[in-house]
Amino acid sequence: MSARAAPLALAPLLAILVLAVLALAPAGGARAATVRVRIAGYAFVPARVHIHPGDTVVWTNRDPATHTVTALAGGFDSGALGPGRSYRRVFPAAGSFAYRCALHPEMRGVVIVGAPP
Repeated sequence: MSARAAPLALAPLLAILVLAVLALAPAGGARAATVRVRIAGYAFVPARVHIHPGDTVVWTNRDPATHTVTALAGGFDSGALGPGRSYRRVFPAAGSFAYRCALHPEMRGVVIVGAPP
């Protein structure tokens, strides 16, 4: 094979490689994000977060008391989170997900998945 023919022979392989990379990339070139919520002062801070489908929310307990992150409609529950412990959840689909602390029901929050208003 001549030096001139080698690049032409690699062109189909290169095209397949580029298509494979594009197929595996997130839609629109966006990457999944991680949003952090602190549990502090017997509250979720912030209490309302807006994310995109595929993003992750991480709650970290900064209180001296144990708390939970429990969906009001079911679907997720962190179990007991002692001080310094975290819980993470990926939200794959659009929707509004209200939650509370099962031990302190006055503590409430909501994750809104979709485009922000």
